[in-house]
Amino acid sequence: MSDESMNYPQQVEALNRRAFLSRTGIGLGALALDSLGMFDQSVLASAARGAFKRAVAPKAKSVIFLHMVGAPSQLDLFEDKPELRRFDRKLAPKSFVEGKRFAFLRGHPKLLGSPYNFSRHGQSGAPFSELFPHLAKCSDDISFIRSMKTEEFNHGPAQMLAHTGLNRGGNPSLGSWVNYGLGSSNKALPGYVVFISGVLPGGGRALWANGFLPSVHQGVEFRSEGEPVLFLNNPKNVDRMRRRRMIDGIQGLNIKRYESSQDREILTRIEQYELAFRMQSSVPELMDISGEPAAVRELYGEGEFARHCLHARRLVERGTRFVELFNASWDTHGKQDQQLRRQCRSTDQAIAGLLHDLKQRGLLGETLVVWASEFGRTPMLQGEESPEKCGRDHHKEAFTIWLAGGGIKGGQSYGASDELGYWIAENPVRFRDVHATLLYLLGLDHRRASFRFHGLDQRLTGVEDDARILSSLLI
Repeated sequence: MSDESMNYPQQVEALNRRAFLSRTGIGLGALALDSLGMFDQSVLASAARGAFKRAVAPKAKSVIFLHMVGAPSQLDLFEDKPELRRFDRKLAPKSFVEGKRFAFLRGHPKLLGSPYNFSRHGQSGAPFSELFPHLAKCSDDISFIRSMKTEEFNHGPAQMLAHTGLNRGGNPSLGSWVNYGLGSSNKALPGYVVFISGVLPGGGRALWANGFLPSVHQGVEFRSEGEPVLFLNNPKNVDRMRRRRMIDGIQGLNIKRYESSQDREILTRIEQYELAFRMQSSVPELMDISGEPAAVRELYGEGEFARHCLHARRLVERGTRFVELFNASWDTHGKQDQQLRRQCRSTDQAIAGLLHDLKQRGLLGETLVVWASEFGRTPMLQGEESPEKCGRDHHKEAFTIWLAGGGIKGGQSYGASDELGYWIAENPVRFRDVHATLLYLLGLDHRRASFRFHGLDQRLTGVEDDARILSSLLI
């Protein structure tokens, strides 16, 4: 007979005592969590207060990360390349293809100049294509990194690298690191929230997984329709008081199990049960935007992604540390014009509205907004030559992302690609540099923000210690 079954009468007796306390109004939930004071609370403490001490004064309190799934063409949105247009439909230089690997391009392709008009905006004079008329008005709030480079040219591995620093599963996501390191300032909402518009990214849900960190720090996926969070609502005929009593009983068993096993993941489970119970009240209120003034809803425009942007503002306003919006699909191998126009229409006003709304509420200065994708698109043509059918392949050698708010000096550009947009011409940047900069803006030193796993002090920026902070972009 196992030790567990021998202890069954004592477990029943303990549960009967807990049921009595619940009926008499004392409430086991409070007693159970208070009793954790005698235990190792490191997991719960990290969820509430964060595991890392800030190394510098933070410039940002929260992050909104806009991940454009599939990789938009930087050459048709933000990079005006007259030379590329001059050589449109001419054979690409041999150096572009000899000894190189692409996802789909074969043979010796031709160059593809952008068919869109570019104009310069704001005091910065940053170029924007005609596809982003609303975002162009935010030019002086945005800082571009025009010299991004990655090591992967397929979506899944490149997305993993951009989010976790590793091109395969196993590492915590960027949002999980931030949530673990700093904790949430609102105990009724998750510290890390994810929205998806369009198809699931190629990297899957590993893009917001906790990896080797405690599981309480994984991203929580919110949905636009039905229950905002799956299984958040109580079943039929189960009211809030009954749910509380059920959780009290479960927490009592969790505490008893922790006493015997000292498994820290049980403390994480306790915290997740309590968070889920609090979210039953906080999340429906958060997701109900009917109380927002009509002018604010109109500012963001229509569509699912627009609602996600508004929800992101409401989340950071309430203390959520990291919000990520995945928007698909920007993978334009063919019929690029049709797809680009559709994607830009669904995101342009929403992103500009988010920046404007944050700014007018005094939140942009403390909210870092990042617009990025896993890689860029080639300056070479893929597919048929007709303007209606042509497209671009994946490109890892040079692409563009941008940042705004949260300690970023607006109206700046860092780095550049060459005149045809193929190679980086100056100041190459990797994702680990972006990660180090993001952590710095939140007050963390990327070299000291670590977690012991497999005998190494693991870090978001890797163990090589070669990531750098992009200080010229900072206020």
